[in-house]
Amino acid sequence: MSRNFTWYSIIVIIMILYYFRSQIGMQDMKPPIANKNPHKNIVHGKERIDNYHWIRLSDEQKSAKNAEGWPDTQTMEVVSYINKENEYTRNKLKHTEKLQKKLYNEIVGRIKKDDSSVPYYDNGYWYYTKYEKGKEYPIYCRKKETLENKEEVMIDVNLWAEGHDYFSLRNLSVSPNNKLLAFSVDTLSRRIYTMKVKNLETGELLGDEIHGTEGSAAWANDNSTFFYTVKNKTTLLSEHIARHQLGTMQSADQIVFTENDDSFYIGVYRTKSEKYIIIYNSSTLVSDYHILSADNPQGKFKQFSPREKEHEYSIEHYKDKFYIVTNWNAMNFRLMETFENKTEKQNWKEVISHRKDVFLNDIDVFSNYLVVSERKDGLPQIRIINQKNNKEHYLDFGEEVFSAYTSVNLSFDTNILRYQFSSLITPASTFDYNMDSRKSILLKQSEVVGGYDSDKYQSERLYVTVRDGKQVPISIVYKKGQKKNGNNNLLLYAYGSYGSTIDPSFNSNRLSLLDRGFIYAIAHIRGSQTYGREWYEDGKMFNKMNTFNDFIDCSKFLIQNKYTDANHLYAMGGSAGGLLMGAVVNMAPDLYNGIVAAVPFVDVINTMMDPSIPLTSNEWDEWGDPRNKDEYDYMMKYSPYDNVYKVEYPNMLVTAGYFDSQVQYWEPVKWVAKLREYKTGDNELYLYTNMDAGHGGKSGRFRRYRELALNYAFLIDLAGIKY
Repeated sequence: MSRNFTWYSIIVIIMILYYFRSQIGMQDMKPPIANKNPHKNIVHGKERIDNYHWIRLSDEQKSAKNAEGWPDTQTMEVVSYINKENEYTRNKLKHTEKLQKKLYNEIVGRIKKDDSSVPYYDNGYWYYTKYEKGKEYPIYCRKKETLENKEEVMIDVNLWAEGHDYFSLRNLSVSPNNKLLAFSVDTLSRRIYTMKVKNLETGELLGDEIHGTEGSAAWANDNSTFFYTVKNKTTLLSEHIARHQLGTMQSADQIVFTENDDSFYIGVYRTKSEKYIIIYNSSTLVSDYHILSADNPQGKFKQFSPREKEHEYSIEHYKDKFYIVTNWNAMNFRLMETFENKTEKQNWKEVISHRKDVFLNDIDVFSNYLVVSERKDGLPQIRIINQKNNKEHYLDFGEEVFSAYTSVNLSFDTNILRYQFSSLITPASTFDYNMDSRKSILLKQSEVVGGYDSDKYQSERLYVTVRDGKQVPISIVYKKGQKKNGNNNLLLYAYGSYGSTIDPSFNSNRLSLLDRGFIYAIAHIRGSQTYGREWYEDGKMFNKMNTFNDFIDCSKFLIQNKYTDANHLYAMGGSAGGLLMGAVVNMAPDLYNGIVAAVPFVDVINTMMDPSIPLTSNEWDEWGDPRNKDEYDYMMKYSPYDNVYKVEYPNMLVTAGYFDSQVQYWEPVKWVAKLREYKTGDNELYLYTNMDAGHGGKSGRFRRYRELALNYAFLIDLAGIKY
């Protein structure tokens, strides 16, 4: 009793001291300095010392408690340091709290509170998602046969989320007979899901509960069997495909496939044709598929074609054949087909040949049409091919800088293609396109509450000749009337990894910057697939430095052409884009006034050296495996954590998620600790760690915008804009 009272008393005293400390001399607070505890290891014959290795906690340490209910000493020290950093950030930015609140209200104020998605038709039902005023989470609904019929609420996520700091409900999958709904739940933000099943006729939640999964269910046609993916609890990689029979315990589920190569992700899905269950295996360079008739769930999966080194492809079933999008002898991919009983590669026949200047990204198959998603001249294209007469045409989007992609198209027997269009000045728009008449109907354009006039803004496509002669595009948007006098505040954003392409699309959040005089720009640097597969290959592994050089050269171009100057240029990137920020500030710290690095992947060598860290082994072909000396030497050239040195870094705001499964929290936290040790000058360095969330920040429709408001307030405050 006395011991408990002592602990309680200490906690109360600490809280009181923190309160008074926060009220006195907030602007003169000294930044927290992390303890140094040298951690030594030998890599390729050389000693490496990491003074902040102690900040890394395992999942077990995070949750473990001693007999008295307290965390271990290291955990308490780590959490104490993070809390000090959070307190420092809060106090130093306290003068922006009103601005943060104003920005938050602006951002969420533009979002329609009682909104719904455009319904799509599947297997006799119209499905849609709606939001209600005052609620954070979606409500998933459907109507039978026609939209005039009674609404059926499948899942109201708001009810499920009650009492949780973080809540994610996703991967809804309806059984073929429309009676059962499988879905998955995550309450920790580690992306480890528990699957549940609901009877849609009675509203009853079945006793079936599947833990430790990737989250999605692939139903067999018997309506009582589904397949799912099991994750490794340590690496968080998908590891097994299991078969579940309704009414049985998870312990009775049979493993039908195991991936023994930990450089692969695996998953399972049901084809659009409803005829097959497909297991996919995917690494950075290799694809592999196994197929099973959905009518025979107890059967054995058959390999589609033998696994090969450096062969990527995807498959789509149609009638008695499969279409294959493949990079076999085709860097930018080509389209092939084969009969469903002869799936090995030697039986494939070419449908669309490889083109050096066009990247074939994906296909949608209809009974009379084949729709091909492509990239040409750095922008997306949608190509329509009539399967009866082979006549073809492209959709005309009418803008110079845009984003377009096919949407939910689950029906074969239709001449209607649904697609999405957006640009830097045009809000997200959903269209139905009649492939016979070649006419589009706008079904919905996202509403900007409070009014939005696209004529007040201007977008452009700029081209930068970078140091090795390549031309890198920049998509840019600003308020009309701004002059190129070199004094504009400009925020430059980029990602540049995994072949992920950031197309220029509308975001109402940006209006809070644009209306305050900011220019917003996206640098389409190498590491993406802006210009096809070569653009990606030229920005990974031993070409990764191109990604950083491209961004720096784009920054210099914007300064030289008087869009901004070094006192008004800001940069932002998250995750692998946060690695970009970390590399760039080491290579060109004098180019930027401020940097926002969100959940940045910055401890590259240490993470990629350790296969026990989630996702590491799957990404050796992206970054390199530092256990190989040549790859280690190259990665050491840019690894942000390893290249921190004594220099005047720009003002920086770094964010982290304590439960982040993609970039472990300790990477940004260690980086900030080391930056504090080395940085010179008086520029600010802030760390904000969300202690309740992971990679994507807080859950819910609106709560996540509080962190965005913090980011924007940091930039606006640095820019000296009155608020």
